[in-house]
Amino acid sequence: MTLTVALSAAALVAVGGFLSLTIGNGLFQTRVEQVLQESKQASAEVQKTFTATGNTDVLALQTLVNEVIPNLEQNTANGSRKVALLRSPNQATNQFLQSPISGDLTVSDIPATLRNQVAKTENKLVYRTIYLEADGVMNQSIVVGSKVVIPVAGDYELYLVYDISDAQETLDFMQSTLAIGGLVMILLLGIVAYFVTRRIVAPVERAAIVAEQLALGSLDKRLPERGQDVVAALARSFNKMAQSLETQIGELSKLSKMQQRFVSDVSHELRTPLTTIKLATEMLEARVEELDPKARRALDTLVSQVARFESLLADLLEISRYDAGAVVAEIEPNNLGDVVSMAVSGLEPLAETLGCELILKLPTRPVDADFDPRRIERVLRNLISNAIEHGAGKPVEIQVGRSKTAVAVTIKDLGVGMSRSQMDRVFDRFWRGDPSRMRTTGGTGLGLAISLEDTHLHQGWLQVTSKPNQGTTFRLTLPRRIGGIFTESPLPLGETLSQRSRI
Repeated sequence: MTLTVALSAAALVAVGGFLSLTIGNGLFQTRVEQVLQESKQASAEVQKTFTATGNTDVLALQTLVNEVIPNLEQNTANGSRKVALLRSPNQATNQFLQSPISGDLTVSDIPATLRNQVAKTENKLVYRTIYLEADGVMNQSIVVGSKVVIPVAGDYELYLVYDISDAQETLDFMQSTLAIGGLVMILLLGIVAYFVTRRIVAPVERAAIVAEQLALGSLDKRLPERGQDVVAALARSFNKMAQSLETQIGELSKLSKMQQRFVSDVSHELRTPLTTIKLATEMLEARVEELDPKARRALDTLVSQVARFESLLADLLEISRYDAGAVVAEIEPNNLGDVVSMAVSGLEPLAETLGCELILKLPTRPVDADFDPRRIERVLRNLISNAIEHGAGKPVEIQVGRSKTAVAVTIKDLGVGMSRSQMDRVFDRFWRGDPSRMRTTGGTGLGLAISLEDTHLHQGWLQVTSKPNQGTTFRLTLPRRIGGIFTESPLPLGETLSQRSRI
């Protein structure tokens, strides 16, 4: 609407300016033609009067000259007219007559350039536009000059001055009328544009509101369908799309609930036979001395697989709780450095087994923040154990940092690394970078997925960067205070090993 009004105003200004200029020029030219026609007739009558007289007496001629001025001032059809009869300079005759001039007109009002032009012109009118002051106001006038020959006295110049301020007043009135009409037209255009655009925009606004409500989960919202125009067709198409989305989302939600219920039920149902198997395994372990070597090896395998099965069930139950939205974090003030130290200490045996050096870098000051220590320690144990497993026996660096708004931990290894496609799937459930490779800890494929959920529960970031055969770096960033907002992490992602301090 604003654009329509602005463009319309520009167009009206252009058209109004053109009309004003055209009409003004037309008024001026018409008035000039009238003035010239009247001046030509007046000049001819004056010359005829002087030519017809046969009187050579100076006094009689002066009397005749004095009578010319009042007659020319009165006999006009174009408003007021002032008259000046001036002797042409540089003449041989010595006979002078007094030069009559209208009372409120002076010789200086006649431009010198016009007088020079009149002196050089024969049998032709010459005119010019001048401004004369009257009552403190400068009025536009036209002065017309011509030659007049007086017997005995010689050459004189007749100047007729016409006030054309009435034409300027007409032009001013016309311009003010155009301006007022233009403003009214712009106002009317604005009103029309408003109603037209509202008729078009209002349905789009309703569609935007309904679309936002759909995005927030109100899948039953629809647009009103009225008429057969394009807007009605848009509403019908939108409603069909919304209905299709509601149906598909409903089916997906139903399937998701069934899947969550299945995982939860299976996990709970498997706990009973798992407990029985675990008790039987413990009984066999108590009589391991009575078993032959082959049976012992089978028992060791059974014990490790039961432990892995138990870990898998625990992860499945945890994932099902996240899917059901039943997880609540026990957030309280803690020192992140202490939690990191505990996680590292718990994984020292695994690191020693694989010949991996753990390098811990802590700040000198406590890294205080609000978080659930149990869940954050689980995230750190998961990330550090993965770094040890994939580190190929090379050092693993764990660094802790802090800022005014956030705390962070980076875990960097120099192992096998990952490709870009592997990084995109590293947090997927049950995904492994190399399923065929033997793993020491026998992971379930849910660890990083649960770590990501724990991080989101704290409104934090869990990021990864990696290059094949150059290692991997994970960065965990948490807000220092619950509900706090941060825009960057205190630690860079991918910093090289430096300033080692061995555990």
